Amino acid sequence: MIRRTLVVLLAAGLAAATTPAMAQDASWPNKPVKLISPFPAGGTSDVMARIVAEALAKELGQPVIVENLGGAGGTIGTLRAAKAAPDGYTLLQSGVGQNAVAHGLDSKLGYDSMKDFIHIAQVHSGPNVLVVNAATPFKSFKELIEVVRANPGKLNYGYTHAASGHMAMELLKQRGGECAKGVKDCKGLFMVGIPYRGGGPMMQDLLGNQIPLMFINQDVALPQVKAGKLRALAVSSLQRNPLYPEVPTVAESGFPGFQALSWSGLSAIKGTPQAIVERLDAAMRKIMATPEFHQRLESVGFVVPPPGAKAYTTFVQSELELWTRVIKAAGIKPE
Repeated sequence: MIRRTLVVLLAAGLAAATTPAMAQDASWPNKPVKLISPFPAGGTSDVMARIVAEALAKELGQPVIVENLGGAGGTIGTLRAAKAAPDGYTLLQSGVGQNAVAHGLDSKLGYDSMKDFIHIAQVHSGPNVLVVNAATPFKSFKELIEVVRANPGKLNYGYTHAASGHMAMELLKQRGGECAKGVKDCKGLFMVGIPYRGGGPMMQDLLGNQIPLMFINQDVALPQVKAGKLRALAVSSLQRNPLYPEVPTVAESGFPGFQALSWSGLSAIKGTPQAIVERLDAAMRKIMATPEFHQRLESVGFVVPPPGAKAYTTFVQSELELWTRVIKAAGIKPE
């Protein structure tokens, strides 16, 4: 009798200890969910965040509200997310700048992309495209590379600090054997970078032929390429992009394995209950499998990546390691 009573009391105690948490997880979400987009409204990152928020709200049955917290290359909003309660009501739009490049620039960000977040789903990826002003004589990527090798330091390119286009150019120079300034008969890739505060002014100078070339996100370049004002010479993905079917990849043009992508995804705060993480994972898998989602992304040249938390976590780690190496080799410092 005593043994039976102890078993009953123990079972009751365990039930009392676990039921509230289990019930809370099961009822999630019972109020709006916040998705922090660590960039200002209006840009590509903001557009992607709103596409995800709209689709996720339908799956979860609660509003998903995008909160734009821009600044410092996305690190301000990402730090805010890292400090949020891990209850599933704050999510982060993670991405290449704030969750990979930033670690190479600053070892004291206040957050760790691999330790402070649970990476649930990579939502999109898109290449940078190497474009030149249509008035320049360059008709192909290989021709451009030949000219750069034969004329070290003679060509300029535009970049915005630590953006994906900047990283793509640094990777290209390093893969090509960058030359030291003033070295004669150098067969590497020595070009002079011209820094810009934003993509808008940089694009205007490219269109005005003040600078001859740059890497830039393919969706931004597309209207000017279609208008014949810019010429696309190469894309930085491993496969050709459907919106630039005739444009070769850098990888197939003498730089095997070259890849420099713009990407974003959905991440939760470390410590978020596993039941909530699994529900988010399932919801994103369902969203990303729909023809509507594919059509929205592919219409602007983005690619829908493989789904799942494991794939995304591995990808974030590889990107963090890649861009940290590139940044250290180039000696790039925070602004």
